[in-house]
Amino acid sequence: MFHLLPKVELHLHLDCSLSYEVVHELDASISKEEFEKEFKVPFDCRSLVEYIKRAQRPIQLMQTPEQLRLVTLDLFKQLKSDNVVYAEIRFAPLQHLQKGMTPEEVVKAVNDATAEGISTFGVEAGIILCTLRHYSEAESLQTVNLAHQFQNTHIVGFDIAADEAGFPVENHIKAFQFAHEHKVHCTAHAGEACGPESVWETLDVFMPSRIGHGVRSAEDELLLQHLKKHNIHLEVCPTSNIKTGVFESIENHSAPKIFASGVSMSINTDGRTISDATLTEEYELMYKVFQWNIQQLRHCNLEAIRHSFANDNIKQKIKQLIEAAYV
Repeated sequence: MFHLLPKVELHLHLDCSLSYEVVHELDASISKEEFEKEFKVPFDCRSLVEYIKRAQRPIQLMQTPEQLRLVTLDLFKQLKSDNVVYAEIRFAPLQHLQKGMTPEEVVKAVNDATAEGISTFGVEAGIILCTLRHYSEAESLQTVNLAHQFQNTHIVGFDIAADEAGFPVENHIKAFQFAHEHKVHCTAHAGEACGPESVWETLDVFMPSRIGHGVRSAEDELLLQHLKKHNIHLEVCPTSNIKTGVFESIENHSAPKIFASGVSMSINTDGRTISDATLTEEYELMYKVFQWNIQQLRHCNLEAIRHSFANDNIKQKIKQLIEAAYV
C-alpha cells in the first residue's frame, strides 16, 4: 500500500546503506553470510556504539573515486526502488582518505556520482557532509570548509554524527559558527543516545534548523514546545532507534507523541543496510503499530521537503508530487 507513494528521506547515511549487490561487486570474496553478519546489526543489538561499528566494513570499500561512485549509484537505485523522490544523503568525507584521496577528491567523487544518480534514476538528492563527535576542532573545521567550498553543487549542508554520549561539543563550536557565517545549512544528531538535555545543548551551541533523531525530546514538554515554537524539524528513524536501544520496543517509540505535539518531523531509515529497513517498511511499521494513516504520512513528507536543504524549485516540484499522491 505504501510502496507506490512518493517519499522524502532526510536522514540517510551513505556508508550504512550498501546493498549486497554493490558489496559483492567491490569485493567478490565477501559472502552473503558475511554480509549479513558484518554489514547489518544483529537482532539483539542494543547500543548506538554497536550500530556505528557496522559502518567500518563498508567504509573500507569506499576509498577510491570509483568505489564511491558505485556505492552512491547503488543507493540511488535503492531509492528509486523505494519510490523516494527526494533524499538527503550524508557521509563523513574524512573517513575516505585511506588510499590517498584528498578530502576535496572525496567530495567531488560523491558530488559527481550524485549528479549521475539524479540523471540516471530521476531521484532528486542533496549531500550533507558530516563531522564526527570524536573529531578534533581542526577536522571539524576542515569538513565544514568542504561544505562551504562545494556550495551551489549537490552538497547542501553540514551535520555532526557518531557517538553523542562519549564526546562533548567543544571541538565543534567553531565549525558550526563558520557554517552560520557562510550560510551553510545545518542539522545535528542529538537526543538519541542521550536524553533531552543533549537536544537543548545542541540547539544552544550549534543552532541547527534540524535535529537528527531527537526522539528523546518527548521526555521534556518544555523542549517540545521550544521545538514547535522555533520550527525545528526532527529527523525520526524508528527502526534504527529500536536497533540502538533508544526504546525497548517499537510500541514504546515517541514518534506519535512528537507528532501529536505539533513538532515538525519526518520518518527516515538512518542506514538502510545496517537497520535492514526501507522507507516503505518504516511507513508500514507506523501504520501497523500506531495506526498512522495517509494524512499523517502526507504531513511528514510535506514537512520533510519544507525543511529540506533543497532549492526552491526542487521543493515546489516535490511538494506537488506529494500533494497529488497522498489523497
